[in-house]
Amino acid sequence: MLAKALSTVGAETELITLADVARHAGVSLATASRVLNGSSRQVGAALRERVERAAAELGYETDVTAQTLARGSSKVIGLVVHALTDPYFAALAEGAMRAADRHGLTVMIGATHRDPQRELALVSTLRAQRVQAILLAGSRTTDTEVVDRMRAELTRYREAGGRVACVGQDLLGVDTVAPANRAGAAALARALADLGHRRFAVLAGPPELVTAADRVEGFTSALTELGLPAPRVLPGGFDRHGGHAAATALVDAGLDDVTCVFAVNDVMAVGALAAFRERGVDVPGDLSVAGFDDIATLRDLVPPLTTVRLPLAEMGARALDLALSEKPGVVTEVVAGEVVLRASTALNV
Repeated sequence: MLAKALSTVGAETELITLADVARHAGVSLATASRVLNGSSRQVGAALRERVERAAAELGYETDVTAQTLARGSSKVIGLVVHALTDPYFAALAEGAMRAADRHGLTVMIGATHRDPQRELALVSTLRAQRVQAILLAGSRTTDTEVVDRMRAELTRYREAGGRVACVGQDLLGVDTVAPANRAGAAALARALADLGHRRFAVLAGPPELVTAADRVEGFTSALTELGLPAPRVLPGGFDRHGGHAAATALVDAGLDDVTCVFAVNDVMAVGALAAFRERGVDVPGDLSVAGFDDIATLRDLVPPLTTVRLPLAEMGARALDLALSEKPGVVTEVVAGEVVLRASTALNV
């Protein structure tokens, strides 16, 4: 239920929301919620007076549901991830759960299976259950309609006093922990070029997934800046099966003079390594392979995988801390990746 009021102007009836009050008072949505929804967080007397005056002028009234949520009576955090079987999301979830323990909270986890409609449904369900905060972990889509619908759903939840944070792209108007995907992929391209590689293939994942698109763009742009040829780009699924299928297609089409393959995440790289083994392609003797993320459970691969390391558990913990913090406004924290060269990539001389 949304906190709301009806204001009659002439013959028109207008829905007044908490966001309207915040704009009228010149304060953040969080500050307006703390004043009007009975939060235990302190707000200065001058700000409180501005918000209450704005609410009175607009004819806004709070509701009991919003006040209950804002007071933090719920001790549950909702965490929405793409796939529980993906070690990337398992690491993020581990970090978020450890942070929740520090705050005395319980985490409820839902998996979207990379379906944007299911993600929307999960957020709607968590909002109805009045969890204290919602964390979204995973890439956004390039479908602007889907993004707009999610922004609207989260706005309704925040207007009722809920807190939100995201691990991914800064597209939802909420606190965000954003991995530097383009910069990390560009740094990897330069490191592989330093090893002597000049011809690349990229196992690109789905083009509508912003994370995949950003990593392809960062890698390709760095090659262009170095004066190297554009890579062969093979789209596919953003999982082990997708990496296996794309690598198989690459071998079937002929490796030509490709000496290095970049898979835009580690689990795709695992599938690619399996495909190359099946086709008798030696890594790194015949072909070097690199990934992205540095999934801890995959570091014992043979050969060990060159990748871009992200502090995944720390990112999950930081997202929860942001959602529960008392800072004003919306915060985006960019997390840099670190290139880690291992035995899956060799000098090309």
